[in-house]
Amino acid sequence: MDDTPRDSEFWAGLRKRISVLTRGSNDAEDLLHTAYIRLENYRVQHRVDSPAGFLVRTALNLGVDKHRHDNYLSEVGISADTFEIADDAPLQDEVIEARERLHRVELGLARLSPRTREVFLMYRIDGLKYREIAAQLGISESAVAKHIAKAVLFLTEWMEGW
Repeated sequence: MDDTPRDSEFWAGLRKRISVLTRGSNDAEDLLHTAYIRLENYRVQHRVDSPAGFLVRTALNLGVDKHRHDNYLSEVGISADTFEIADDAPLQDEVIEARERLHRVELGLARLSPRTREVFLMYRIDGLKYREIAAQLGISESAVAKHIAKAVLFLTEWMEGW
């Protein structure tokens, strides 16, 4: 039977009590949350007569452990922030969406005339300037500009709505 009160006053009181006992720690809510998880896991096999006492004692012990851990890290010259490494990789759904857009662009490129596609890819992929493309292909810079404009206009319309 779960005899832990569910009202907000009970939890606010516990949070305040934990904050006072951990000397104003900003982690009181996190400590209480972790303590509650431990309470529920402990209750699977044991009886708890005082859930509030269990929560406060567990949260206090967790706070002491965190304080010791942080002190140890500072003694050895490691910042606790070192372990909070952000993963800059895109999310899976973003990767899938990007692949779908890339496939759509590939289909659009395939619809361009061979010369327009070649000029556009030389400009966008190879990073060549108009004059360099013109010299390599034996066409005028004006023709290069027209091919690129044609490709950009087509691909913009082709990708609309994606």
